[in-house]
Amino acid sequence: MVFEPPKRLVRALRETAPEGDDWLERLPETAREAVARRELTVERVQVPGGRSSLVVLVRTADGTPAVLKLAPPRARPGSERAALAHWGGRGAVRLLEPASGATEGVLLLERLHPDVSVRSLPEAKALLEAAGTLRRLWVEPPEGHGFETVAKRTGRQARAMRASAAADPEVAPLVEAALTAREELVAAPPEQRLLHGTFRQSKVLSGERAPWLAVGPDPVVGEHAFDLARLVRDRVEDLIAQASGATTTRRRVKRLAESLEVDRERLRGWTLFRAVESGVRARRVGRERDAELLLEFASWL
Repeated sequence: MVFEPPKRLVRALRETAPEGDDWLERLPETAREAVARRELTVERVQVPGGRSSLVVLVRTADGTPAVLKLAPPRARPGSERAALAHWGGRGAVRLLEPASGATEGVLLLERLHPDVSVRSLPEAKALLEAAGTLRRLWVEPPEGHGFETVAKRTGRQARAMRASAAADPEVAPLVEAALTAREELVAAPPEQRLLHGTFRQSKVLSGERAPWLAVGPDPVVGEHAFDLARLVRDRVEDLIAQASGATTTRRRVKRLAESLEVDRERLRGWTLFRAVESGVRARRVGRERDAELLLEFASWL
């Protein structure tokens, strides 16, 4: 079996790879070793796949459909494994391999329907189902956990945003607004829960034991509004194309805040910060179209 990484994955990882990182070059051999060790039968590599890991559809030795996921260290696969183990299948995909038998950077997961995400539903229904799935993930983190906090993660992002604003005055006003919002938000979070961290409609797949289950967390501990903020801008390209995009966005913030009992202003603030952070990062790596969409969206908040 030839484990050729999808072009989408190669492009995304090369945008962020530190100097000297050879994970992509070693990936085919890593995949072959992972398959052999677990006595898996390979069906196919999932294409286009994600932007941070290789996903391979496989069957276990007893014929059970499964997914083999291989991720580089910078994608924090150990943290993903810990979160999935803590959720235990509640609202999220199940681990099929205990932590004691796991390989660093390799996860064996239950097979969902990889080509059917909640994004396939009409927009209003998709938001409702996605929000309901997200609510199930918001649990107390395990005692003595090692998950990154929202304050720490966004602090690191804030430093990168300041550097980008200094080099690009055009984005400076939005960056300043986003950083001001962050400072106020991290000062007094209303709760500390285990969060998905990178939740959006495409991260919710159809399953057999539940209609919809979350995949691909980059877990973090913090307040609900931080997790929900990424969902607010889902289908951002459609929002931008609407003449009433700004009004629709503000209405979406209100509706999601009310349905999940989250403070509307905190949700608005985190949505602003996360959109500006993503937009600035997209511009930094040359994804100008994405940057334009995200920064225009942020200007509406």
